[in-house]
Amino acid sequence: MSEPKISVVMPVYNAGRFLEPAIRSIVSQTFSELELVIVDDSSTDGSVEVSREWARQDDRVRLFENQERLGHSATSNLAASLARAEYVARMDADDVSHPERLAGEWKVMSQTADVVLVGTLSDGIDADGRPVRPRDRWRIVRRSYFAPFPHGSILFRKDAFNAVAGYTGSAMRVGDQDLYHRMAKHGRIMTLSDVLYHYRYHSENSTLNKVPASVGNGHPATDSLYGEGAMRLWAGHAPGILADFRAADGRSNSQGAQTAILARWGNASPASLRAFMRAGVLLRDLLAGLWIKGGRAYDWRIED
Repeated sequence: MSEPKISVVMPVYNAGRFLEPAIRSIVSQTFSELELVIVDDSSTDGSVEVSREWARQDDRVRLFENQERLGHSATSNLAASLARAEYVARMDADDVSHPERLAGEWKVMSQTADVVLVGTLSDGIDADGRPVRPRDRWRIVRRSYFAPFPHGSILFRKDAFNAVAGYTGSAMRVGDQDLYHRMAKHGRIMTLSDVLYHYRYHSENSTLNKVPASVGNGHPATDSLYGEGAMRLWAGHAPGILADFRAADGRSNSQGAQTAILARWGNASPASLRAFMRAGVLLRDLLAGLWIKGGRAYDWRIED
């Protein structure tokens, strides 16, 4: 195997039936000068057997197996350290990449020297691969603490990643945003406006775990709880966050009041809230199309 131009890193822990399509979406990329580095974090559900079979079939797939569970952040750092290429792409074991994803990200990164990380817009799919959440170009237009792209869609320069010491802490929902903010001090972070990644909402998603009371720079738990509730909703469930919401006392501001109202609505009628939310995303995506054009990359408008 020749030296890869992109190393795709995929930490795996009990990815179940989602692992096969995730791996296939990488080895089927139109950009073929890659390696896929899989680090299995002591899975117990047969995931490692799936990875072993792919490693036997395709010499671009390199499998490493943790003898004891290290956790998501440590396994992610280990995977990045094993990457042989200058450019490292992340891939989550339960999502699906569009065939043109790496080609699009490579074009941005290789032609723009001051870009340290690029991600791509996504849509949402459910456990069976059916579309549930539409594209949202408004995420590029607005200024936000949270990046417009999902974590699994990123491509970054390995030297910039090493310069900030990679992932820190144990909660990846916070850890990925923290990584972006630290890397932004070393260069630009951009988002491709095309949907080149399919984020899977499902009940086993690690992002549905408990989230901390605050995230970076004092940002309140309301943001995290809203995100947790939205993920449950798009996965086909009631948001179920009211108890945590009260504990975080997020009702003290207008955003908190809005989150409480949506949580109550979603718990009473998840289907109607999903329809309402979908219509809202479609409308703001349509409006964002006045500024955001396909096939282009845009700087993340970071809110500190």
